Amino acid sequence: MRRLVSKCALGGLLVGLGPDGLAAATDGTTAAPNAPVTVSAASKDLPRARIHSVSDARATSAFIPEPSIVRGLVDRGLMALSGKTNLTAAWRVWVQPTDVVGFKVLSAPGALTGTRPAVVEALVDSLIRSGQSASKIVIWDRQARDLKASGFQTLADRLGIRCVATTDAGWDGLQFYESAVQGKLVFGDLEFGKGDRFAVGRRSHVSRLLTKEVTRIIPVTPILTHHSGGIYGHLLSLAFGSVDNMYRFESDPGRTEEAVPEICALDDLMPKVAFGVTDALVGQVRGDDKARLHDTIALNELRFGADLVALDIATLSDVTAARKAYPIDGERALRTDLFVNAELLELGVAQTNRVEIVKVRP
Repeated sequence: MRRLVSKCALGGLLVGLGPDGLAAATDGTTAAPNAPVTVSAASKDLPRARIHSVSDARATSAFIPEPSIVRGLVDRGLMALSGKTNLTAAWRVWVQPTDVVGFKVLSAPGALTGTRPAVVEALVDSLIRSGQSASKIVIWDRQARDLKASGFQTLADRLGIRCVATTDAGWDGLQFYESAVQGKLVFGDLEFGKGDRFAVGRRSHVSRLLTKEVTRIIPVTPILTHHSGGIYGHLLSLAFGSVDNMYRFESDPGRTEEAVPEICALDDLMPKVAFGVTDALVGQVRGDDKARLHDTIALNELRFGADLVALDIATLSDVTAARKAYPIDGERALRTDLFVNAELLELGVAQTNRVEIVKVRP
């Protein structure tokens, strides 16, 4: 599949993005985008996405999460997303006792700008309280060193669950994404060392953690930018954390925008996603994973949704709005083709006029 994006396809991407990004109702009802939009009869019949937002100004102090407040936000978000009145019933909407639940985190940036352990702890604690066995819960990301440095290994040990790096779990030789784009194999890739030492590969193999163990995936992703993907959102985090031989896609925006949605569409990735959580307590609107105070926004918010594309579009609107408030001369707009491609593959909704945000009352 070459260059998914068509200039006329999904021309409404980010239509309705006003100066404050996606609007959200404050009374528990759904919200319309800020800017007026013209919605054709055909677009009214297209799929829509709903995001449930929970917030509390006390959720962070000096950009550090307050665990007790975060725990309350998680419980409210889960019940709002599920439509249930208690946590046990809420979790059973997505997870059965036999499921192995994998919380996908973004640990490489560190605990300050990456996924915050306090958010994952609240989710895991809630799941265990609902009756799920701790032995069937995993926190995972690509590299063990990042998981350890960000505090997830310590968290897992304390909660009695596992913390697993996909590189350590190994790669499945039968499940892979194949592309004409060649990548120089590095140590840790499945095909590394099996031929010429200068060998390149066209396959990106899925981790055995996903093909053999995890049955339900819950991505927990912060607000960060990315040099080739626009934002380092749920799609990018899920794709790059799940397969080997992935550096060939990361350096070139066009390759990133094409490969990420196609990798996410693999049977062991997106079809296993229960829902996603955007860790919008604090976000970085420039500089990728660098922690820079002048590029930091404190939203004190968590977002829950079954549509990862819509969650990423909401993040994109946050970053766009923050950049407009503090513009830099010559700064380019964030790239959006990745999300257009994702909608073309029917992975989710990439148009803001079809994404509804519901602010959940305390």
